Amino acid sequence: MKILSKTARTFYGIGMAGIGIQQFIYSDFRPVILSPWPPWIHASAIWAYITGAALVVAGFFIFLDKKARVASLLVGGFLFVMFIVFQCSYTLFIQPNSPRHLGLWTDPLKELALSGGAFVMAGLSKDETNASHKNYLLMVLEKFIPFGRIFFSITMISFGVDHFFYTEFVAGLVPSWIPDHIFWTYFAAVALIGSGVAIIFKIKLKLVSLLAATMLFLWVIVLHIPRAIADPYVGNGNEITSVFEALAFSGIALGIAVMHKNKNK
Repeated sequence: MKILSKTARTFYGIGMAGIGIQQFIYSDFRPVILSPWPPWIHASAIWAYITGAALVVAGFFIFLDKKARVASLLVGGFLFVMFIVFQCSYTLFIQPNSPRHLGLWTDPLKELALSGGAFVMAGLSKDETNASHKNYLLMVLEKFIPFGRIFFSITMISFGVDHFFYTEFVAGLVPSWIPDHIFWTYFAAVALIGSGVAIIFKIKLKLVSLLAATMLFLWVIVLHIPRAIADPYVGNGNEITSVFEALAFSGIALGIAVMHKNKNK
């Protein structure tokens, strides 16, 4: 299980560091980190640079498993606040389209999953903080560790539902060399919804999490990397961002499997 744990931290750490590096490249926040609102934050690149640097540093701490618990807790808390305060507020009250349009929740839900993933990584890492000197913020954030898998699963279920609502769009993302795009779109939908539900209710949790991690990693190789290579600049590098997001998601699913195994020892 040490190999799986290291792999989970590696995937998640690289994913977060990669997103952080992109904020330096484009001098702005990635959509998965901050909504278009408030505009004053986007007006100055310094905020994107500070946040990007923090994500890169935290990603390396998680990857190296050095102060990884503290780094993971802080990342999880930061992303969750960004999700609640900015992403949800923008999607529900500010953006011009109806919030009932599920596709508008793509980036907010990704941030929720990444927040949950950070709490999962915190659960994997040993506590290097002296309990008597641990600050109140960290103690509060530790309460979120059990919710990490739930945050992740909510996103997986929602994305599975997306596959049914936006079937033609999703089918168009399937590589041309793979036959029967509609079948694989529905297959992925069922797999995402099924794995999300199983993880929430702890049904065959280890097996389902490992299968979900494998599926997500295959999408990194078969879908996301080829699309990023084919058009790395579209949407200010959104295809490259998708590579890092999917890699992090795969690491999160692995981390859930490892946490379940450790608790059953």
